[in-house]
Amino acid sequence: MIKTEIDNQELLKHLENVKEDSKDIFLLSGGEARLTVVNATHLVNQMRANHKLGLLETYVLGQAYIAGLLLSSTVKGNDRVQLMIECGGPIKGISVEAWAVGAVRGYLLENPIKLAKPLESLDTSPLFGPGFMTVSRILEGSKEPVSGTVMLQYGNIAKDLAVYFDESEQTPTLFYISIHFDRNGNVTGAGGLFIQAMPSCTAALLDSLGEKSKHFTNLGEALSTAVSGRNYVENEFRDYAPQHLADSFVAFSCPCSRKGFENYLANLPQKEKDEILSGTFPLNLECFNCGTVYSFTKSEAETLFMKEKTNDILCTDSGKPE
Repeated sequence: MIKTEIDNQELLKHLENVKEDSKDIFLLSGGEARLTVVNATHLVNQMRANHKLGLLETYVLGQAYIAGLLLSSTVKGNDRVQLMIECGGPIKGISVEAWAVGAVRGYLLENPIKLAKPLESLDTSPLFGPGFMTVSRILEGSKEPVSGTVMLQYGNIAKDLAVYFDESEQTPTLFYISIHFDRNGNVTGAGGLFIQAMPSCTAALLDSLGEKSKHFTNLGEALSTAVSGRNYVENEFRDYAPQHLADSFVAFSCPCSRKGFENYLANLPQKEKDEILSGTFPLNLECFNCGTVYSFTKSEAETLFMKEKTNDILCTDSGKPE
């Protein structure tokens, strides 16, 4: 992955004073509930730069990135989580992948999002329309992912994730995702909360947290003022005796590389290679997940294809009997 340089000097100056991105995990009320908070201000801005997103696209995909990172707290080691949305609205779909170690990547199926008329609010339900949400956990060593799918009920990622956990995993949860923009459309703060009921959780605590969620201090705005995710939880949930368990690094990151795209080109059928060589150059190949563009000149493509052909001849010759 190649990071696109952020050239907005006003934004860069602001980001210097914002806490580093992180994921923190807490227990509430003596272990009755588990809370994950993500501060994702820097990575959402990098996502926006790499994918060349407008304000609306940043708002939608940024929420999905934060959701992916929150879900990554349910796996460990080299495991990862995929969040997929397929829908009939203008968004068409979203694909996000997040690793337990804190990396996240993904894309909008439709960028830019095509609207018949300007939105009058940041209510995302008209953007999604009817559709489905699928959450998959890809566990190291397992042959098949563990997946569950629910129909979209709200057209709101946070609310529909709560529906997913209630229906697919029979676990009461609460998701809160917040992205704050300044008057110039810059993302100044972004983050999210994920609260899970533990086996010992009482109905009284669930009711209390549900009522509390109606009056949360704006998380995105708080994170824009140099408050950390940990600071926010310790203040906002002080009545629930938050116990900090762990913190970890998070970032917009993708394992794609130029070498990987070279291997992809080298293994194309000969017909497709011939079509490429007869086409226009430079040949630009884009990684959907991170927006990185890898460019190849005609000379580089010819050398790559010739090298692969030479390797095929050598392998064939080495297999001939004496």
